[in-house]
Amino acid sequence: MNDQPQPTPIDFGPTPDGQTAQLFTLRNPNGFEARITNYGGIVTHLLVPDHDGVLADVVLGFDSLEPYITDSSHFGALIGRVGNRIGGGAFTLDGEIYDLVKNNEPHGVPCHLHGGLKGFGRVLWEAVQGVDDDHPSVRLRYLSPDGEEGYPGNLECFVTYKLIKNALHIDYMATGDKRTPVNLTNHSYFNLTGEGSGTILDHVATIHASHFTPVARGMIPTGEIIPVSDTPFDFTTGKSIGRDIENSDEQVRLSDGFDHNFVVDDANLDEPILVATVYDPESGRIMETWTTEPGIQFYT
Repeated sequence: MNDQPQPTPIDFGPTPDGQTAQLFTLRNPNGFEARITNYGGIVTHLLVPDHDGVLADVVLGFDSLEPYITDSSHFGALIGRVGNRIGGGAFTLDGEIYDLVKNNEPHGVPCHLHGGLKGFGRVLWEAVQGVDDDHPSVRLRYLSPDGEEGYPGNLECFVTYKLIKNALHIDYMATGDKRTPVNLTNHSYFNLTGEGSGTILDHVATIHASHFTPVARGMIPTGEIIPVSDTPFDFTTGKSIGRDIENSDEQVRLSDGFDHNFVVDDANLDEPILVATVYDPESGRIMETWTTEPGIQFYT
């Protein structure tokens, strides 16, 4: 239970269309704190105690809105309608071809990335801060209009950020009036030692996935599902992120590190399961990722 009063939202800066973004702070009695702006649903800060109780911000980001507007890294943003890449910037649904905005060209191969030029990470969401089952929360809503970035149908999206103990829960829900692809996610970059503390290459990652999906030159999966054993992608027993990041393996070179989907072992679509753990030996911080989804993208 969290009976600690939650800070009121503050103005975070003007958006390109002249509106004002707000910054919401969710905090628990342990000092665990998440700051979220309704511009792009961005997680700007995540303050987490180390083994001595010292707080540090473990996500990368900015202290004001303006850099988020011009930055192309998607720091902490909500991603939609579809996270990751769509090959050729087009898809076929019910016999109809939909051409999307092409906004990415890995190795010179055009594609549609993270929802397009604007995507959900560059729009102003409606926001309501409150308490959900005694847990501090902020609920965001955005109506993506028919044809936005090339997608069919009006899509109403709700995303709820909630603090439960020392965990940030993100729940996504979307309903539309036409069939359309939807794959919502959050694009936070983590450094468990603390933002600005140097490399994450000594962090130890464990991914409960015995297979991964290799990619072609345009960073689109080839359709193969191959074992991670005897490859740099074997994180099944845990290893430092940097150990194989400069490996001569073609897949590692294509992504200049890791930018691949791992196929979750024993995925459970009904209940979240633990799919990945990252441990920082310096601070003692541990991050767990739980999901109901059958795949997890590991990006460095």
